[in-house]
Amino acid sequence: MLRVANCSGFYGDRLSAAREMVEGGPIDVLTGDWLAELTMLILAGNRAKGRPGYATTFLTQLEEVLGTCLERGVKVVSNAGGLDPVGCAEAVRELAGRLGLPARVACVTGDDLTGRDLAGAPNADTGEPLPAPALTANAYLGGRPIAAALSAGADVVVTGRVTDAALVTGPGIWRYGWGPGDLDALAGSVVAGHVIECGCQATGGNYAFFGEVPDLARCGFPLVELEADGSCVVTKHPGTGGLVSVGTVTAQLLYEIGSPRYLGPDVVARFDTIRLEQRGPDRVRVSGVRGEAPPDTLKVAVNYLAGYRNTMTLVLTGLDIEAKARLAEEAIWSRVPRESFDEVHVELTPLAGTALLRITVMDADRRRAGRAFSSAVVETGLASYPGFYGLTPPGDASPYGVYWPTLVPAETVRARVLLDGRELPDAPAGPVGNAGHGTGHDTGDGTGVAPGDDAGHGHGDAHGDAHGIVPGDTADDGPDHGPGDGPGDGSGHGARSARVALGTIAGARSGDKGGNANLGVWVGTAERFDWLRGHLTSGRLAELLPSTAGLRIERFELPNLLALNFVVHGLLGRGVAASPRLDAQAKALGEELRAALTDVPRHLL
Repeated sequence: MLRVANCSGFYGDRLSAAREMVEGGPIDVLTGDWLAELTMLILAGNRAKGRPGYATTFLTQLEEVLGTCLERGVKVVSNAGGLDPVGCAEAVRELAGRLGLPARVACVTGDDLTGRDLAGAPNADTGEPLPAPALTANAYLGGRPIAAALSAGADVVVTGRVTDAALVTGPGIWRYGWGPGDLDALAGSVVAGHVIECGCQATGGNYAFFGEVPDLARCGFPLVELEADGSCVVTKHPGTGGLVSVGTVTAQLLYEIGSPRYLGPDVVARFDTIRLEQRGPDRVRVSGVRGEAPPDTLKVAVNYLAGYRNTMTLVLTGLDIEAKARLAEEAIWSRVPRESFDEVHVELTPLAGTALLRITVMDADRRRAGRAFSSAVVETGLASYPGFYGLTPPGDASPYGVYWPTLVPAETVRARVLLDGRELPDAPAGPVGNAGHGTGHDTGDGTGVAPGDDAGHGHGDAHGDAHGIVPGDTADDGPDHGPGDGPGDGSGHGARSARVALGTIAGARSGDKGGNANLGVWVGTAERFDWLRGHLTSGRLAELLPSTAGLRIERFELPNLLALNFVVHGLLGRGVAASPRLDAQAKALGEELRAALTDVPRHLL
C-alpha cells in the first residue's frame, strides 16, 4: 500500500495543511496542486514584475515539514514549479541548505512550449485559430517523469505543468513499477489523483449536503491508500473534521470532467467503470476502473493578453428593478457610447429585495476602458434611478488574458528530469515515457483534450458511445420532456408528484473547463437515478438554468455513480481570466440548478 496525501488544492489553500498531513498520521508521499488555468496567467504577471514564476507558498509549507519528511522517508511531489520549475527547485535546495537538511531535489521540465511557433493554433474546443502571440504555453505532462525522479533518489520533486492526477500516478509508477500496458492500474491511479487533487472537496468541502458534514470548519485534507492494482481507499487522518463518504467522493469525481472517457498522458480512465463502496467511517474504496491507451496528442494550455477590462457594479433596491436597470444603462451610455468598446457585458443579478447591475467593458485601448468608463458611471450618481449607489469606485482598467487550449503531437514534446541540477540521462523519452502514447489532460475529449483539474479541463467527447453522450441530447433539441413531467411522471403514480427544488433529492457540483462549464448531478438510489436520467435532459437543464439557454449542452450518463454530467459550451466566454460573469468559474451553477423547482414523484421524496 502507498499512502499518498494532498495538502493543497489551489494556489492560496490552507498553509497549515502540509504540517497537518505529515503530523496527523502515517503517509508515504505528500502532494499538492497549485496550478490552474488562471494561476499560469497570474504567475506570468508575477514573472513580468520580477517576481518568481512559481508558487512561493509551497516553500512556506515545505519549511514546516521538510525535516520530518526526510526523517520519515516521506517523498514530496508538487506542481508548484509553475512557469519556473528549475527556479523553484533551486529555492527548495536553498531552503534545505538553510535548514541544514540533506535533501535531494528534482524538477521536471519540458512542458514549456512558449518558444514554439503556435501561430494560428486551433482552439481544441472551438477550432478558431490562435489570434495573438502566446504569453504562456505549457503542455500537460504525465506521471512517468515524476516516477523517474523518485527512482533516482529524489526526496522532493517539483514539476511545471503536469496533469493533477500525475501527482499520484507518478508515485504509483515508482512504487509498483507499472508499465505502459498496465492500463487498468494506471487508470485507477488517475481516478485516485482526481479525487484528492482539490483537497478538502473530497472530504466534505463545498458539498451539496453540507449539513451532513461534521466540523467542516476544521475539515481534514484527503489521502488515498493506493494498491498495486490501482484500486484505493479514500480517507483522511483521524480526529480531523469533514466527511469521506460515497457522496463526497462522487461529488469530486464529477468535478470538472467531460466525457466518461477521461483522457490523460498516461492512460484513458473510464469513469463509467468506477465502483465506490463505503468501507467504514471516512473510508471509501474505489475499484474496478478500466483503462485504455492514451491518444497521440498532448493538450497545451496557452494564455495570451487580449486587452483591458473594467467593471462597475451598481446596487438596485426595491421596486421596478428592471426599469431601474434600463435607466442606469441609458444614463451611462449617454455619457460614454456603448459601441465605443470592443465588448460590453451587462449582468443583472437578483438578490433578496435588491439586485446587482454589473457592467463590464473590454477594449484594446486601456484609456478607453479605464477611467473614461468608470468616471462616466459615477457621473450618473445624481441623475439616475432612486436609491443609486455602487460597490466599486472609479478605477483604471486592468489587463486580462485569454486561456486557449490546443493540441500538439505527443512525440514533439520531451520531458526532462533534473536531479540536484543535473539532467538524468535515462529519463523517459517523450512526454510520459509511454511507448509513444500521447495525452490530453484534464479536459477530455476524444481528440486528446482530457477532463480534469481545476486548471484547464476541456470539452467532452463529442463522438459519444454507449457510455457517453446521449445522441442528439443537446439544448438545441428543445425542452425534450420525458418521464417525470408534471402529473404524469411515467412512474405509475399519476398525480402523485410535488413541485420541489431539485436539490431536495439531488446533489450537484460544477466548475470551469476553459470557456465551458461542467455540471455534475447525482442521486443516492437507483430508483431516483432512473427518474433523474429520464427527467433531466439537456433541454430541461436549459429550462431550469436560463443562463444556459441557446448554448450547446452535452450530456453524459454515469449509471455506476448514479450521476449525469453536463458540459455547457461557451458559458464562460473565453475562460476564467476573460469571463465577465460574476461567477466566472461556474462554481455556483450546480447550486443554481438545485434551487430550481421541478416536478418530482412523491415516492422519491
